[in-house]
Amino acid sequence: MMQAEKKKKQEELERQLAEKKALAEQQKKEKEAQQKKKPSNNTNKNKPSAQKPATQAPATTSNTKQPEKDISSPTLSTTSTTSNISAVFKEIPTGSSKIYFQANKECSDIIEIITNDVIGKETSSKHLNTPILNYFSSILSSQNDVVTRRKETDVVDVISSYLVKTKTSNNLEDAKAVVNVMIQTLKERGILRTDIKEEEHVVLLEEAISLGKRFEKDVAEQESMISQTGMASVHQQLSESNWNDDLDWKQKAIKDKEKKKKEKEEAIIKQKQKEYEEFLKKRGLTNQRGVIKVHTAHDFKGPREIRVSDVTVSVGSKTLLVGTDVTLLNGRRYGMIGRNGIGKTTLLRHIAERDFKGIPPYLQILHIEQEIVGDDISAIDTVLNTDVERLSLLKEEKRLLEDGSEDSGQKLSEIYERLDEIDAHSAEARAAAILSGLQFTPEMMHMKTKSLSGGWRMRVALARALFVEPDILLLDEPTNHLDLFAVIWLEEYLKKYDKTLVVVSHAKRFLNAVVTDIILAKDQKLHYYKGDFDTFEKTRKEQLVQQQKTHDAQKKQREHIQKFIDRFRYKAATAKMAQSRIKVLEKMDFTPAVVEDPTFSFTFDSPDAENPPYLQAVDVTFGYSREKILFKKLNFNLDMDSRIALVGPNGTGKSTFLNILAEELKTLEGHVNINRKIRIAKFSQHHMEHLNAQMTPLEHMASIFTNEKEPGLRAQLAKLGITGDLALQPIYTLSGGQKSRVVFAEITFRKPHLLLLDEPSNHLDIDTVDALIAALNEYNGGILMVSHDEYLITSVCDEIWVCTGKSISKYPGDFYDYKKEVMKEIVAAQQ
Repeated sequence: MMQAEKKKKQEELERQLAEKKALAEQQKKEKEAQQKKKPSNNTNKNKPSAQKPATQAPATTSNTKQPEKDISSPTLSTTSTTSNISAVFKEIPTGSSKIYFQANKECSDIIEIITNDVIGKETSSKHLNTPILNYFSSILSSQNDVVTRRKETDVVDVISSYLVKTKTSNNLEDAKAVVNVMIQTLKERGILRTDIKEEEHVVLLEEAISLGKRFEKDVAEQESMISQTGMASVHQQLSESNWNDDLDWKQKAIKDKEKKKKEKEEAIIKQKQKEYEEFLKKRGLTNQRGVIKVHTAHDFKGPREIRVSDVTVSVGSKTLLVGTDVTLLNGRRYGMIGRNGIGKTTLLRHIAERDFKGIPPYLQILHIEQEIVGDDISAIDTVLNTDVERLSLLKEEKRLLEDGSEDSGQKLSEIYERLDEIDAHSAEARAAAILSGLQFTPEMMHMKTKSLSGGWRMRVALARALFVEPDILLLDEPTNHLDLFAVIWLEEYLKKYDKTLVVVSHAKRFLNAVVTDIILAKDQKLHYYKGDFDTFEKTRKEQLVQQQKTHDAQKKQREHIQKFIDRFRYKAATAKMAQSRIKVLEKMDFTPAVVEDPTFSFTFDSPDAENPPYLQAVDVTFGYSREKILFKKLNFNLDMDSRIALVGPNGTGKSTFLNILAEELKTLEGHVNINRKIRIAKFSQHHMEHLNAQMTPLEHMASIFTNEKEPGLRAQLAKLGITGDLALQPIYTLSGGQKSRVVFAEITFRKPHLLLLDEPSNHLDIDTVDALIAALNEYNGGILMVSHDEYLITSVCDEIWVCTGKSISKYPGDFYDYKKEVMKEIVAAQQ
């Protein structure tokens, strides 16, 4: 049976090949015959020429050939001359075109039926040449495909318009009748399908398509068409009423496909935007609560702490914490640590939004994670306005003084007493002291907040929180927008904070200076440790050693008991003893083995060395105007061996200097010489702020490096720890540290010779900072870094340059010497 089927398939294949070969030979003969007739046609333009019927196909066994006949009704013209046709059309454009028609068995059968059984050989040979018949067959055969099918009425209109224009029919009504007979005959012969419903068509062919442009095989066939019909052009007549690229069914199908693809992409973008807005709404950023200073009575006895059990925190489908306890005791200062993306910031948001049952409703909780909205109110008034009770009492005091009524005295006395109780008279001095500590000058304190940069508005938000003194203050990376002066001041201020403080920070030295407890977020749990960060590291190490020892001892004991069970459980005399050991084994505690966190690492590919000099600033003078000079006559050199930390108060131009070296700003005088063989990469918070939140990290990289393939981009992201599904998540779902890594992946992709880093440790967790330090120490290129992170600077840089008063100069000592000098200045300013 199988052999018979194989033989049958082989015979069918051979038959199809023979038919194709015969068809190709016949077309070749026709072409040769047309080439021979060409000279006679040129000399006898007014004589009708005889021509073989359009493309013939070998007769099939399924369709018996009918006797030749002409349709008598409706009447077909057989006496039209080519001179009448040539008056209608103009010259066909020369040049090769795409061949839309490709001969096949179905098209050959259609042409044979049209010429022999519907129109007749004589009429066909006079008025219809090969390109026209090919066009008719391609339209009719496309009716068998749901994708390319058109309405039958459209097909009738198209073909009938050609029958009239080529004088095959005398009028449009007769032509349509002929086409209807043509379609019906093809259906009866089984060549056209009848099982497709009319409404299943996809693309409409509403107008005829230019033959001269679309369906000729080559220039010779164009000329053959002119020679056969006497037409100077088919193109001009049709183009006046029918020609339109948009109506070409194949072009339209492509455009429709592109349109659907674009609509799908837009729908995805809209969905991502919707998800992002919902994400922001859940964060509480769309309805930010007002910050108000609450003056609690001194005799209030309610507990000022949070004790919540069995807490679960999730973001989308990702679970961050499961069945853990949240315990924040009054007067304790907690440092929360854990890897990026573990859920630290999300937990603080949930606490601030009181999403956990059991948080006392009277507790004032304040979470600082974003800058204030700029407006026309000054920085110091923005801070003072949080004390709503003080403002109300002062307003009432003013009204009573203006009123001067008899009972005003008593009311004024009550107001003054309450103002003393809330220490209202020192409020302005306290607000100014906080702003001053955060490096606001007296002039800046009275500037409208809308005129301040984002970093300074963040400081206003921090100053406002410190002034309010909430029961529980939640700070998320508070040092990110501060310079070294402000960081040192904040350390000293928070040491004296007598309420509950939770601070998320990557700065080891800052944590050592401020906190009394450490909260480690790990393995979907919160682990609590007494002491500062150094104490935590020591305790944690000892704890892990002890855990491993306990595990090893328990494992050894379990193995010993198991041996006894295996030896005696199947003996009748000792089975009872074995069963007793099994119960002991089941009740034994089992301490899990220590599983170390996978070592996280950055990799910065080192560039090839080039001949120095690399980068030189020569007599550079810069200012945003001639009246406000920021730098004057600066000279600076950077090469592959440079490891420089640029320090100084905020506003002295550190970030601006990096922009000048990166040629993002032009100097007023002097110039920056850069070796054009080297590559320079610059990292700044500006890059993070301009990441498209709806894109994935992989899409972000692909949008920048358009010629790079996906595997290469994935590999680069993986070098910075953005692996697996993390590379396919929308950027807005990533933590601040993960976003930083995306930017690092971008700027180091081209193997830069020099790195200009502006606060690179911001948002990174402690482990990632360690990995960054290791990567920078392995990197064989130059580094110029602006940072307030003492640990990062002392681990990477071997030179300190200070930016102050229109100059940048090398500091004679190390970072610790510089820090001592700064602390002396802060103490002197407070006295």
